[in-house]
Amino acid sequence: MTTVLIANRGEIAVRVIRACAEAGYTSVAVYADQDADALHVRLADRAVGLGGDTAASTYLSIDALLDAARKSGADAVHPGYGFLSESADFARAVEGAGLVWIGPSPESIDALGDKMTARRIAQRVGAPLAAGTDQPLAGPAEAVSFAEEHGLPIAIKAAFGGGGRGLKVVRDLSEVADAFEAATREAIAAFGRGECFVERFLESPRHIEVQVLGDGRGGVVVVGDRDCSMQRRNQKLIEEAPAPGLTSDQRIRFHDAARAICAEAQYRGAGTVEFLLAADGTISFLEVNTRLQVEHPVTEEVTGTDLVREQFRIAFGEGISFTETPTPSGHAFEFRINAEDPGRGFLPSPGRVESLRIPGGPGVRWDSGIEAGDVVQPAFDSMIAKLVVHADTRDAALVRARRALRELVVDGPATVIPFDLLALDDEAFATETFAVHTQWIESTLLPRLEPQLRPPPAPDAALQRFPVEIDGRRVVLGLPIGLLAGLGGPGGFGGPGGFDGFGGSAGAGAATRESDPTELRSPAPGTLVRWLADDGDTVSEGDPVAVLDAMKMETTVTAHRAGALSHRAEISAMVAADGVLAVIA
Repeated sequence: MTTVLIANRGEIAVRVIRACAEAGYTSVAVYADQDADALHVRLADRAVGLGGDTAASTYLSIDALLDAARKSGADAVHPGYGFLSESADFARAVEGAGLVWIGPSPESIDALGDKMTARRIAQRVGAPLAAGTDQPLAGPAEAVSFAEEHGLPIAIKAAFGGGGRGLKVVRDLSEVADAFEAATREAIAAFGRGECFVERFLESPRHIEVQVLGDGRGGVVVVGDRDCSMQRRNQKLIEEAPAPGLTSDQRIRFHDAARAICAEAQYRGAGTVEFLLAADGTISFLEVNTRLQVEHPVTEEVTGTDLVREQFRIAFGEGISFTETPTPSGHAFEFRINAEDPGRGFLPSPGRVESLRIPGGPGVRWDSGIEAGDVVQPAFDSMIAKLVVHADTRDAALVRARRALRELVVDGPATVIPFDLLALDDEAFATETFAVHTQWIESTLLPRLEPQLRPPPAPDAALQRFPVEIDGRRVVLGLPIGLLAGLGGPGGFGGPGGFDGFGGSAGAGAATRESDPTELRSPAPGTLVRWLADDGDTVSEGDPVAVLDAMKMETTVTAHRAGALSHRAEISAMVAADGVLAVIA
């Protein structure tokens, strides 16, 4: 029997585990310390700890993942999406270890994962393209020169990776250099590589995707298309299939260009070719995501295709199960149910999901990695689940979506559900004219959203490890810090120094302090990546003073009052929600 290790976590790990069960394969979950009791760990046939509590030491560690594959006896690896799913180095390491890589060849990942190389491939096959560079920028001066030559707005993009990280849209020449630095910083943090390129940005475009399956020998089947224009911070929130409002000629151009690009790259497995469609009808190739997409369920719902099972078939030499693009049946929407507060600019809102009511009924699908009682971990992604609805027509799917979203209740973290309901009732989105674009949420909907109550901080989910002997064998036992606190207290089970009963180390400042009005506190847990105002500067209320990397997004922190700024946190420091960043006296 084939044993598949899923090198991921959360919702996508659960999705692949279920596909393994239906295909008759054994599934192996991996987990960081925080995920030791996560749903994907509970559902898998086997689970192996990765021995760390950061992405870098767990889901981004090739050595840790290959060690887990060896320990579990896995003979194949599915990378999911995000993390190492688009890493050619990981694909090579998996294949070098004698395992089956359920994804594109390393060569295809190299060619298409590098957005500049992908642009050159698109040029060769005649795909539509906006002006841009095909070499990495040497520095911010080159980005400025491009903007001066081609005009604004421009998009500065990470050459490797995706998901909206390492992407900055710039409309003011004076902001180009800072945007380049921010894009580089985000790219290094998210993908480990900071190369960026620049291209002309199409104003108010739609975001159109084409789902493909490739056999690795030049044969490519287009499965369908999607619209993913409903984005905030260049990350998608609502997706639908098929893409509404396209002419038959436009749809053919999208499908033909996607097929040609992937055939040229000898693409293998599931992938997505992304385009921008400007208001004037201009089409421009954007990038290829060499992996399964978060939004793949909407294509599955309208085509009857199980894309993960197709990934299995291709990887294990069985080939694609069909040869022609399926005729879409009905219409589907996907809503990413993120732990974010739209009324605070989609600020991440990690915390415990105290209770959860999941909608049901005809045409409703719920893909999640979290159940009631689980914690949305601040160290990872903010997504709780994906709500997918399908109906005979777009209008019917909108009605079903409104019903399902009103049934859905998530108590604990702030969520994007109020945003979803507001969007569904806006005529720009809900009517046949479909007047939304990739900046529509920030420009139109955001000012109408109200802040939600902030959840209490998530408990510390780290593990404390102890060597113990079982039947004469030395093993390492990992126990949650919170459990140890309850068992031992200060100086107890944990030995000298013990634990404080609040889920942290004794003496770590667990006692509640009275609020000090001079303190500038972090709006979310994250890493301090940059000060925008120097220590000792005089600032005004509302001035941007710091940048946090919070749950895969950069968040700008502004001064809560006027006065003299004194730093209280160092660059690269992890800061808790409500942790003190600075004092403004």
